[in-house]
Amino acid sequence: MNKTPDKTRKAPPKAGREDRLKAALKANMAKRKAQMRARSTDRAADPGEAPEQ
Repeated sequence: MNKTPDKTRKAPPKAGREDRLKAALKANMAKRKAQMRARSTDRAADPGEAPEQ
């Protein structure tokens, strides 16, 4: 019989993919929050300027 012991089994590929997606989402959210903070501080520093369209 060619059964592998439980210790040497690999995790299903879905678990790795979900972990990568979760990490990418977290990094993306952090980047967007930083962008929003930068934009809000820029607008607060220049209250006299008209917004661009």
